[in-house]
Amino acid sequence: MERPVIICVDDQREVLTSIVRDLNPLRDSVRIEECESAAEANALLDELEVDGTPVALIVCDHIMPGTTGVDFLTQLLGERRFPHTKRLLLTGQATHKDTIDAINNARIDYYIEKPWAPAQLLDVCRRLITDFLFDTGLYTDEFRAFADPKVLLARLKVSE
Repeated sequence: MERPVIICVDDQREVLTSIVRDLNPLRDSVRIEECESAAEANALLDELEVDGTPVALIVCDHIMPGTTGVDFLTQLLGERRFPHTKRLLLTGQATHKDTIDAINNARIDYYIEKPWAPAQLLDVCRRLITDFLFDTGLYTDEFRAFADPKVLLARLKVSE
């Protein structure tokens, strides 16, 4: 099976590099892709859809030129192409209204403010990807060492 993909979207190269560095421990189990805009992320999503590659998680900044992160995630949700893909908004400049829109319209799964704690970002991403694997039926024993132990325990209890 092709490894699930995390797409990291941020228009600032140094921030994008930091996000990817912090998620690097996940590389044995997932593929990490970088995009500097919503347009670039959409093009990548088109390619992944054609290839049938599972997109487990999108980690997205909010304030970007062109399309905001909330608008991008809302659009993606409306397309229903990736119904199980988890969405994490990582931003330091969202207003109260932006946050409400992210929750209500983009149905984000998690919100982290910049600057973030690397351990928190890694833990949240591991949890969201583990949920994705179970939601899609892609979880196999090969992900056991990678999986979030709390999610794994809860999901395995439910399936008994």
